[in-house]
Amino acid sequence: MPAAHPRYPLLFSPLDIGVAKLKNRALMGSMHTGLEEAENGFAKQAAFFAERAKNGVGMIITGGIPPNFEGGGRGSKLSEPHEVAEHRLVTEAVHAADPDVKICLQILHTGPLARTSECVAPSAVKSRIGAYMPNALTAEGIEKQLRDFANCAALAKEAGYDGVEIIGSAGYLISTFLVEKTNLRTDEWGGPFENRMRFAVEVVRRVRKAVGPDFILIFRISAMDMLQGGLAWEEVVQLGKAIVAEGVNVVSTHFCWHEALVPTIATMVPRAAFTQVTGRLRKELGVPMITSNRINMPHVAEEVLARGDGDIVSMARPMLADAELVKKAFEGREDEINTCIACNQACLDHTFNGKLVSCLVNPRACHETELNYLPTNLPKKIAVVGAGPAGLAFSITAAERGHKVTLFEANSDIGGQFNLRAQNSRQGGIRRDDPLLPPHDRAARRRPAPRHARRRRRLVRLRRG
Repeated sequence: MPAAHPRYPLLFSPLDIGVAKLKNRALMGSMHTGLEEAENGFAKQAAFFAERAKNGVGMIITGGIPPNFEGGGRGSKLSEPHEVAEHRLVTEAVHAADPDVKICLQILHTGPLARTSECVAPSAVKSRIGAYMPNALTAEGIEKQLRDFANCAALAKEAGYDGVEIIGSAGYLISTFLVEKTNLRTDEWGGPFENRMRFAVEVVRRVRKAVGPDFILIFRISAMDMLQGGLAWEEVVQLGKAIVAEGVNVVSTHFCWHEALVPTIATMVPRAAFTQVTGRLRKELGVPMITSNRINMPHVAEEVLARGDGDIVSMARPMLADAELVKKAFEGREDEINTCIACNQACLDHTFNGKLVSCLVNPRACHETELNYLPTNLPKKIAVVGAGPAGLAFSITAAERGHKVTLFEANSDIGGQFNLRAQNSRQGGIRRDDPLLPPHDRAARRRPAPRHARRRRRLVRLRRG
């Protein structure tokens, strides 16, 4: 047995999930990036995920891929054999980067939230945030959706994925079967909870049959719907036990429907605010559990695991912000982690507006094939005026490329507009002394030395790279 990691013994311990062994507990959770629909998007996804795989993550879950057109309406799906080859670009790149990393396809049927007038749901109940009134599924339509889930999973296995995650939460198709406010049916798919959960359980049963026993099967359950008429705790537990009995290896917890008014991932939300709910469900189900939301630094992940709030920690946006997060944590370089600040500006806001995702603190995110900072053949002397976040970031990047940088700042403190944000108590508690600031802003925690001395020391560090 290898020695435990000195700072993060739980985060960097392996985990047996029955059909596979994860090398550590760090998961890059699912994020739809827009690369799924972009031109040459699968090659770009391959680079995006491979960069995270080679830097230490234990498992990756892709952005949501619909099992049919009516499940998404945006172009990306996995329902035809000819689509397998594109997905294989992604899986081969990840496994080439690190054969021990597991990558799972998220099967996402958006149901009434699909961007097409052909969207479907158990009943014709329009979502508050949906664009269309969904078409109520007939008995034959339900059977088609079940076949399509199983078919998508089988194609994912053929494409080289190590498993699939079925998302059964957030107001997407499966979750709309579960609650009475969106399931008005009076047949065997509606009414009492045993009937309303039938669709979710049958999806799991069909998928497990399609992929066989030696394939990772994750189900993302809504542990807290956070809306009137949502699932009761007893129903969450009942559903969890039923899907585990049908072959789910890992249960991932999700918090709130998208139309709920409770913030769960914004800067104002305390770190790891909902993980104890996962811990409560973990005691009921007896299988490995994934927990998530506002876990943006390794010490927070370690604390979550130490409390027993989960077995695997999902960090989606934090690994958008820094592809090397796990590697830096392992090597004791936490102060170099480009920390996710949960601003949502270039990730979720872009997604909701149909734009390609990036990251406010990492412009390379989703642009790995085109934005690379290579050594320069023509070093220049560069003066940077203003030591705010932009000036600091530019100075570091330019120096790392080999340029000779002099950074000027008129004020006694560096940090620029970040200092204004730090003074605003509404900005999620980000303070000048916060140890979780992005590295370019972290220097603003303390009053620096006089400018000429500070600049000289800074330039030494920059030139050394």
